[in-house]
Amino acid sequence: MEKFSLFFFMAFTSAIFSQTNDKLFNIEIERGEFTKARKMIDRQICEGDLSDSEVYELYFKKEILNRIQKDFSKTELDVLQFIQNYYPNATSEELKEWENKGSLEYKIIDGNKYYFNRAHGNLFRVDKEAKTQKIQIDGDKKGQLDTFLEKYLPEVVLESNLSRKSLVKPVKMRINYKLVVESDAVPAGETIRCWLPYPKENHARQHSVHLEKVSGENYIIAPDEYKQRTLYLEKIAVQGSPTEFGFQLIFTAENEYNNVASNNIKKYNEESDLYKEFTKELPPHIVFTDRIKKLSKDIVGDESDPMIVAKLIYKWINDNVPWAGAREYSTINNISEYCLSNGWGDCGIQTLTFMTLCRYNGIPTKWQSGWMLHPGETNLHDWCEIYFEGYGWLPVDQSFKLVDSKDENVRWFYFCNTDAFHFIVNDSYSQPLFPVKIYPRSETVDFQRGEVEWKGGNLYFDKWDYFMDVEYIDQKFE
Repeated sequence: MEKFSLFFFMAFTSAIFSQTNDKLFNIEIERGEFTKARKMIDRQICEGDLSDSEVYELYFKKEILNRIQKDFSKTELDVLQFIQNYYPNATSEELKEWENKGSLEYKIIDGNKYYFNRAHGNLFRVDKEAKTQKIQIDGDKKGQLDTFLEKYLPEVVLESNLSRKSLVKPVKMRINYKLVVESDAVPAGETIRCWLPYPKENHARQHSVHLEKVSGENYIIAPDEYKQRTLYLEKIAVQGSPTEFGFQLIFTAENEYNNVASNNIKKYNEESDLYKEFTKELPPHIVFTDRIKKLSKDIVGDESDPMIVAKLIYKWINDNVPWAGAREYSTINNISEYCLSNGWGDCGIQTLTFMTLCRYNGIPTKWQSGWMLHPGETNLHDWCEIYFEGYGWLPVDQSFKLVDSKDENVRWFYFCNTDAFHFIVNDSYSQPLFPVKIYPRSETVDFQRGEVEWKGGNLYFDKWDYFMDVEYIDQKFE
């Protein structure tokens, strides 16, 4: 009994020591004292009686600090020089005014102020006055994507209505994906492990995947049941040469238009596994915080019709949360809360906010992401799916917003419908990769660019680059 009591006391003391130190260096991180926090973490690793998993977590905390500093590297001079293109007489005092309004994202790190790398561009997206000023100088010409969709989407709706089919206008595409690790990122002779984004095949609107070639003889395609799907390769690093991973494939995608009617939606079976799974909180990014609860009350009021509730949420985000470039998700503690605190977000941030508000209101949602492969606009992209009883899972793209159209079916197209250019790689977020990754991921939430590591650790985004080329087979788009 004495030995057991002593062991229990030591374990309990160690746990308290760990929690206390964790709280202390988190306080220093909040203060922006990154160097001090790193030293405290190193001390805890050396002095604490820690498990391998605890040591792993502590090293990752240090890595997150490095990532934050990569995201926040712009000086006041950098930001002022850009802003003066639109406000020639802008000074440090104006910057402080925008900071106080929450329009310029910055951090104090080790006593110095650093702006988010995209803060200067974001200012002209999130601040209404600055946005107007930029339009006065640059003009307000619609982008190529908006112009394309305003012509294309009415054709999709019309064909769906005439054919009475939800899947219409198939598009056959060839994609060539490449990830290149920079020269000497790892020592020569060492094995580099690489996971590339690969298309899901369990959706009716994305099918007929045919792999044409891979830049390596030995590769592994993750089974389709993996929520974040990969093509895995290994290569040996060669001194002085970049290491290239890639594949080429063909697939067919279809536009999906569902013409959902509220009176055809049935009552949820709240005892079903599906309902329980997809309406629950999913920390850290889907949490029913006090802010979420209050905002939900403001948006939804006493409305109970699930379609109306979801549309109210979609419309509120559409009107109140402008798109802005985002920092790396791995550095954000709670993405939906971050969105509401700052008042802006990119596609994934807007999507997680929509999902959180829907789930809080008892409407099932789940994450979906991959790429947008539209003519003239190829990029990483996130959206989600919403579940209505009687219809099943339906796509919702919050960041594509309400379309500029007098036709309400076209205007609300991206609520319960999608175009053929949403390339699906992921059916959830923060899911295990196959084969298993040993070191912490560069992107802990999404999976679109790829992941790379070697026996010495993870290779972060600054050590490699990625490229996606798209060819539309047998079709031309203006």
